[in-house]
Order: sequence, then C-alpha cells, then structure tokens
Amino acid sequence: MDLFEYMRENTKEKESPLASRLRPTKLTEVVGQSHIIGEDKLLYRAIMADKLGSVIFYGPPGTGKTTLAKVIANTTSSNFQQINATSAGKKDMEAVIEQAKQTLGMYGKKTILFVDEIHRFNKGQQDYLLPFVEDGTIVLVGATTENPYFEVNSALISRSIVFELKPLEQNDIKELLIRAITDKEKGLGAYHAVMEDDALDFLANAANGDARSALNAIELGVLTTKRSEDGFIHITLEVASECIQKRVLKYDKSGDNHYDTISAFIKSMRGSDPDAAIYYLAKMLYAGEDVAFIARRIMICAAEDVSNADPNALVVATAAAQAVERLGMPEGRIVLAQAVTYVACAPKSNSAIVAIDEASELVAKDKTPPIPPHLQDAHYKGAAKLNHGVGYLYAHNYENHYVKQQYLPDPYVGRTFYRPSDNGYEKAIKEYFRKIKGNETDSF
Repeated sequence: MDLFEYMRENTKEKESPLASRLRPTKLTEVVGQSHIIGEDKLLYRAIMADKLGSVIFYGPPGTGKTTLAKVIANTTSSNFQQINATSAGKKDMEAVIEQAKQTLGMYGKKTILFVDEIHRFNKGQQDYLLPFVEDGTIVLVGATTENPYFEVNSALISRSIVFELKPLEQNDIKELLIRAITDKEKGLGAYHAVMEDDALDFLANAANGDARSALNAIELGVLTTKRSEDGFIHITLEVASECIQKRVLKYDKSGDNHYDTISAFIKSMRGSDPDAAIYYLAKMLYAGEDVAFIARRIMICAAEDVSNADPNALVVATAAAQAVERLGMPEGRIVLAQAVTYVACAPKSNSAIVAIDEASELVAKDKTPPIPPHLQDAHYKGAAKLNHGVGYLYAHNYENHYVKQQYLPDPYVGRTFYRPSDNGYEKAIKEYFRKIKGNETDSF
C-alpha cells in the first residue's frame, strides 16, 4: 500500500457512517441475536472454533447480517472475500472463484465468500456458485432480507444452514445508542453529547428493531445540533424526533393511552367499523406497538366477537399472526390490515364467550356432579361391571347422525350455554339444530 492509498483508506474509515464505524469486529461486541449467537449456540461455537460451514443470514435491515459477516472475517483463518449481489457480475464471481482455487491449492486454505443481498442473484448466478460450495472451494455466507426458501436456489439452501435474525429489542438499541455517544475512538464521544432519557426511549422505539436507523438518527442529531452554553450537545426528544423523521405520538406503551387505543381498536372491530379499526391499527404501528400483541388481540376479537357467525374469521386472524411473524415489518402491516378488515366486516356473535363464561361460573360455584354412567369410559376390563358405558347410543347409527340422549350431569339437564345468534353462519347452525332436534331447541 503506497502513501496515497493509505491516505484514502484512512480518510474513508474516518468519514464512514457511524453505523459502519461502530460495527463489531468480535462476537463479544455483538448486541442482540442471542438466540443464534449465545455462547451455547451452534453459530457461536462454529465461529469461535473457525469451523463455519455455509450459512445464510435472513432478517430485516439493521439486524446484524453484515455485522456477523465482518465478525467472521476477523475471526477466521480462511481467506475472506465479499461481493454484493446488486453490483457483482459473472466476471467478479469468476475472479473470486479463481483466487479461491489458487488459495486452496497453494496454501490449503478455504475461502469464505460473503454475498450480501444474495436474493438479488438470478438463478444462473446462484447455480454458478453451487459446484464450488459443493466441493469445498468456497464456504458461502449469504445475507438476505427476503425469505431464502423463496428467493434462494433450493440446492444452495440444502447445503447451508439458515439463521433467522430478529429485529433488535429496544434495550439492544439503547445499548448501541449509548455506545455511540460515549465511544471516543469509533463513535461520537469526542462531541460531548448528552442524550435525555425520553429521547433515548423514543429513538429505541422508533427504530423498530433497526440498529442502522437508530445510529443514523443519533449521528445526524449530534452533528447538526448546536452546542449549549454548558459545552454539551443536548439530544432532546424534539431533536430525536426530527432526526428520525418520525412525529412523537402521545402513546406510552405501558400507560393509559396504550390501553385506550387498544380498547378503541377492539371496540371498532366489534362494532363493525373497518375504517376506525384500520385507523387505530395504523396508530399503533406508527407508535411501534408490538405486532405480536396486535395479532393476538385480533385473534381474541375473532373468537369473542365473531365466533361461529363466521368461523373463518379466526382462521384469517390466526393465519395473519403466523404470516406477520414470518414476514416482519413493513410488509406485515398489510397482513394485519387484511385480518382487521375481515374481522370488522364479519357478522358478529358473542355466543362462544357467553357459553364458556356461564359454564365456567357454574363449575366454579357448584361441586362437579358425576358424569352420567353411559358416557363414562368403557374401554377397560371390568367397566361393564361398573355400568360404565352401558346404554350409550352411538349417534352415527341414527338418522341425521343424531339421537336424543342425556349428556349433561343430572342436576344440569336442560341447561343451555351455547345460544347461536341469527347472524351469519350461526343462523345456519340454529336452523340445523331445529331440523335435527325439533322442540329441543326452543331455548334458542
């Protein structure tokens, strides 16, 4: 390296973004992702032992995919090469493979190839890497924000271990922000910035699990805020809001506004107002509410307020909860919106919660009477001697697969807990019961 090249590299390092300068070089510096890099986890052990096989890191932006690649680069004794799938062409790939072959042949060293945004490679480019992954010329480390099972060649997937990175927790983001303003060597410590607690909480929340977003915001805040008379740069809530371009909502996730908003959200779905329900959904998402919490409330509403008036409401809500977990944000907002509008527009019934509450109250209040003998288990030797199962009528042997017989304990014969409404599918349930039971359904 000549003097000019040294100066260029030195200047580049000093002027690189804060998120890049603070990127960990050792596993002990990595924040978050303990589910895959905890000391007892496979990935941690493989990196520390320098025995890494081909892997694909999958997760939202700012969760540490490139960071882990850099840690691997600083830990391994193998030759480490990096290309970005958005700009790399076939010649770039051929050059890396040729060098990898030479390194393996001359020095017996493998090459770890980090492919950032690997989902951007087309099928032909991915196929080109396959034989070299297969024969050990390279160890592939891929990073992608897209689901690799959809976007990456199945042959590459089968030869790799997929590690899913999660959005960072708020405490993880806080730790990084504090590190950023106190680290004098790689961070902003030399600027003598002070961050107020509410600004720290706001940035950690508003970043939505994206460390890069939070670090970019604090860097902008420190570099553009005038120094106060006390000699410090004060990062207030107002400054933090401006820097991340996100308005501060009056929404404390542990306070009254949190409960008021979720209450209005549920009541809007229950009240069949999809517009209001969508508004409150948007408000919660903007404020950084936990999407898993929102998804759970939609499932509860589907069961409690729609019930069997539209059984598909719970199916849609449950599928949405699973999809959001797989997709993450921002795409997850679309899935939640679909579930919210479906539940809000569905015919309503509270028959399920009324039924279980009434039955639960009865069970809690009274001693549980014995189960009728003909319903008791008869699948063991000697049951008949105890009269267990004797006289039971098998419903499928009768017309309409129904026969009248006692199911409730003696004291509760004639009690009704489930009363289908006249809405949606429950109207059909009620008509079906009247058809097979006749006068037995008068209590409906």
